[in-house]
Amino acid sequence: MARKASTGERYRLDGTYERLRRSLLKADRGPVLDKSLSYWVVPSDRRLPIAFLDRTLRDLLDEPLQSLMDTPGVGQKKILGFFDLLKRASQEDPESRPFGLEPAPPKPLHDSVAPIAFDAAAVSEAHWSMWCDTVRRYGFEQRVLGRLAPSLQLLPTVIWKTPLSEYTGLSLAELRGLKTYGEKRVNAILEIFCTLHEAVSTSTLHESLDIDLAPRFVAPLNRWLIETANSATEPRASAVDKQLLQPLLAQMRHDLGDAIGQLASDRLRIDDQAPTVKQQADALSVTRARVYQLLDECAKAADVRWPEGRYLLAPIAGPSLRANGSGVALARLAMGLFFPQTRTRLSAEDAAGVANQA
Repeated sequence: MARKASTGERYRLDGTYERLRRSLLKADRGPVLDKSLSYWVVPSDRRLPIAFLDRTLRDLLDEPLQSLMDTPGVGQKKILGFFDLLKRASQEDPESRPFGLEPAPPKPLHDSVAPIAFDAAAVSEAHWSMWCDTVRRYGFEQRVLGRLAPSLQLLPTVIWKTPLSEYTGLSLAELRGLKTYGEKRVNAILEIFCTLHEAVSTSTLHESLDIDLAPRFVAPLNRWLIETANSATEPRASAVDKQLLQPLLAQMRHDLGDAIGQLASDRLRIDDQAPTVKQQADALSVTRARVYQLLDECAKAADVRWPEGRYLLAPIAGPSLRANGSGVALARLAMGLFFPQTRTRLSAEDAAGVANQA
């Protein structure tokens, strides 16, 4: 049996309910009142008044507190949970920064994915709806998940190129209920939408300006390639290494892991110490076919992270430039690794080796 509230406790409950009720019944909160209480529930909530969740706020707030407390199964603890949901609903901006995602200065990429302060269990339908509205308002529906993900290691390859529009028409419950979408996949999608919202929601659109989002390494890389393509001289090998190869390799390690990052680094060497594919395979105790398969991940990652790179890199790696220039040679190695013209066909023997190593 639920414990009855004392006179003092009941006085505080009545006062809290009336303050929340007045806040929500303001004239400008009409659309909020027509949403069901479950709209503000997050997975981490406990002691919720289940009997209230499918009812709209307008319907609930029409009743006095005593009538609500007389509902079977609703005691003082459930009423406190009800108040928590009303507090969320009463906020003008539904927790625009709920997960501690604070602006931070640029940090160097690391060999592994660093922990990110994001709690998927704290996401409610209200948060999800707000994030989807941001995606639509700023015209990001056709951006793909892989372009915006904090790291590709968070996403399965099969959805790297899935546009955000695939999810903006779904409720949070529908997203969580998608077939083959487990907790890890759903949490990664939620983090991408949250990160996008955090990045642009405070911006003001202007008729002469637009907003775009891209991985942090892309902008300086694009600027350098454009400047280099317009230069009258061929790039030096040291400049290509510093401005092109190192940022790309750092991103590959961040997105694909250190093992693939090291394989890629070894393939981008033009000195006599560069290992052969066979030597790389022996070092990893895998077949040569498996090494080629791992290196192909670099092309897939570059295609989703930096698709414009194929066209920006071509002018300094093209056949019209001298083949014996070391800077051009490095650029061509990068072009062949990250933006190959054709996929290598595996022999039956190699294909069997890949299957055995997968």
